[in-house]
Amino acid sequence: MLAETQDEDQIIARVAAIDIGKAELVCCVRVPAEGDRRKRLQEVSTHSTMTRSLMELANHLVDLRIERVVMEATSDYWKPVFYLLEAHGLEPWLVNARDVKHLPGRPKTDVLDSVWLCKVAERQMLRPSFVPPAPIRRLRDLTRYRADLVGTRTAEKNRVEKLLEDACIKLSVVASDIFGVSGREMMAALIAGERNPSRLAQLARTRMRGKISELEEAFTGQFDDHHAFLLARMLARIDGIDADIAAVDEQIEGQLAPFAAAAERLDEIPGIGPVAAAAIIAEIGVDMTRFPTAGHLCSWAKFSPGINSSAGKTKGNGSTGHGNRYLARVLGEAAVGASKTHTFLGERHQRIARRRGKKRAIVATGRSILVIIWHLLQDPDARFNDLGPDYFSRRTDPESRKRGHIRQLEALGYTVTLAPAA
Repeated sequence: MLAETQDEDQIIARVAAIDIGKAELVCCVRVPAEGDRRKRLQEVSTHSTMTRSLMELANHLVDLRIERVVMEATSDYWKPVFYLLEAHGLEPWLVNARDVKHLPGRPKTDVLDSVWLCKVAERQMLRPSFVPPAPIRRLRDLTRYRADLVGTRTAEKNRVEKLLEDACIKLSVVASDIFGVSGREMMAALIAGERNPSRLAQLARTRMRGKISELEEAFTGQFDDHHAFLLARMLARIDGIDADIAAVDEQIEGQLAPFAAAAERLDEIPGIGPVAAAAIIAEIGVDMTRFPTAGHLCSWAKFSPGINSSAGKTKGNGSTGHGNRYLARVLGEAAVGASKTHTFLGERHQRIARRRGKKRAIVATGRSILVIIWHLLQDPDARFNDLGPDYFSRRTDPESRKRGHIRQLEALGYTVTLAPAA
């Protein structure tokens, strides 16, 4: 039986496509012919990627009344073109290069690529990638730079530990955090020239005072001036990164001010703190009209199983694929944090981990957190309400559980007789 579909008009009347490079770009424009709309007029031109040339191109597209401008996501070269066209009131679309891959066996040039992209775009066979508005883009720049700084600091701390191991200093065996107050004072003393294990051990503070004998043994090594020089450079770099992170945090706080209410509501979710809330808003924004349902958001973030079916058979392992790595990192950390709480999310993580393993549990819990985030951002009046760790047990039918346990015991060869408790 034929059913009516909700497809839009097949052809976009006035469309442009841009093949972007670092130094120049090729623009193809297709518009209706005068007097006969079944025919198309086409113009292909090459332009520099300098700002003045881009402004001339934007004005030309405005004069032609272009309805949509499509471009591939080529490195970061698309950004100045996209932002400038957006500022001129045009509708730029950023599309995935895999969606517009040229047919095999055909010649490939920048001109042919732009023409092909334009023909595909005018038939509405493309989907736009998510490009957030300018305030979210500025916040995203800061949160991503902060994540990169934290990664750099972690790498530098690992170098410090390797250097101490090279000098036979086993401080990391005794101290859980060698960059705490005690550890930093001990390393500062090493740099200053102190080599006596007893004096170095006496620099311990608070709970570390109970490990004086272990510290004396740990500092019996081969630390020399060569190690002191490298350690001083490494610690100075760590302190510099700490100062940079603090400065970036101040900027994030300022950029996050218009979205403070949304960040506060996200902060109520187990596993999510202020830093994670800012990173999540920076990656997905606060306008959920871009994602019609929570499933759309999870699919975009690659927190939904992939579907690969052919000839009535499902193939593959249902892996989610690779999405936004910054968002995936935050959701993964939030899932691990939530797993340690006495909440609905914590219990859900533990239930899945017992059956499917910890890795799948992290993805599943991250998806649950993402669904919660969508509902909180979609409705400004919504507030997070934990269902409680006993949610699953409260909703389970006792008779069903009883029958399940009986079947399991009978499968093991037992005869089960039930009697009510006194």
